[in-house]
Amino acid sequence: MIEKITVPLGNRSYAILVGADILATLGSKLREIDFPQRVAVISNPTVSQLYGDVVRKSLRAAGHDILEINLPDGEQYKNQQTLGLIYDELIRHNFDRSTGLIALGGGVIGDMVGFAAATFLRGIPFVQVPTTLLAQVDSSVGGKTAVNHPLGKNLIGAFYQPELVLIDVATLMTLDPREVAAGLAEVVKYGIIKDRSFFNWLEDNYLPLQQRQIDTLIAAVMRSCQIKSDIVEVDEKEGSVRAFLNYGHTFGHAIEFLSGYGQWKHGEAVAIGMVAAAKISAQQGLCEQADVERIIALLKSFNLPVDPPDYSLVDYVAAMQRDKKVKHGTLTLVLNQKIGDVKLLTVPDISAVFSEILTS
Repeated sequence: MIEKITVPLGNRSYAILVGADILATLGSKLREIDFPQRVAVISNPTVSQLYGDVVRKSLRAAGHDILEINLPDGEQYKNQQTLGLIYDELIRHNFDRSTGLIALGGGVIGDMVGFAAATFLRGIPFVQVPTTLLAQVDSSVGGKTAVNHPLGKNLIGAFYQPELVLIDVATLMTLDPREVAAGLAEVVKYGIIKDRSFFNWLEDNYLPLQQRQIDTLIAAVMRSCQIKSDIVEVDEKEGSVRAFLNYGHTFGHAIEFLSGYGQWKHGEAVAIGMVAAAKISAQQGLCEQADVERIIALLKSFNLPVDPPDYSLVDYVAAMQRDKKVKHGTLTLVLNQKIGDVKLLTVPDISAVFSEILTS
């Protein structure tokens, strides 16, 4: 059975399809939305070896002409140089505005392919087929596309929505436990920012999620995607409430930058960032210490880190000042109000806010 969520954006609306062992339906689903016949399937060697055959057969059965492009695997390759490899292959094989791209992989592949689609010939259609939990619940939905810059994460990008997101939770069975845990960090985030009952459900179901029970995974992915879809519907380009999705990300991105992309997984860095945000929320009187402890306990139950790496306050502040949410030198933080709601707080003095939590 395939579950469906619609991201309602007028004439740019699209479906998120969720199920188990549904990769083989990709070709028929693309035919239903009249996706271009000539496509480039962009992946990495690891994912391509696992799922390339089933995707290839499905697309060819639906009459698609396929170009396969494999990119280096890892966050450290999410940059303009790797992006250039996509453009090179598309130009070399005479791709035009009647063609489309398919992102088969995790968040790095999805972000880069989306940005390539947004910018190649000023925009061609693309589809997300995320194969990691992090990508399934976060980066594949909502149209944020980007590459990293040596001075900061995701600084070069565009808002560009896919035509379809096809999520097969069976692909999660081949992930290592650390990768699954990284995705669960973003799942926890949705409970903190929007749905206290979902947070409670995660506390009750942490074990089947760790064990990757299919029905539980589908439920977690569906609720996460629905929350994100609801937010994107109201605020597609982060003018207001979409900023709530950045809970834990400002400090998390600083960790990724300071450690060198790839040492910490994105979800691991966000987990630490969420704990930092919760502690600041408690300082500001927005939540109780008991809320902070619940957040820490749930993250630990998924074997996620909660303590920041040992960089100096000066280094952390310098990294956060390059954050996209800094305007006129003032940072806007997303802070939780208890569990299940958030608010934005402008921070003119980043050092003062973070000094205490880095020494506690």
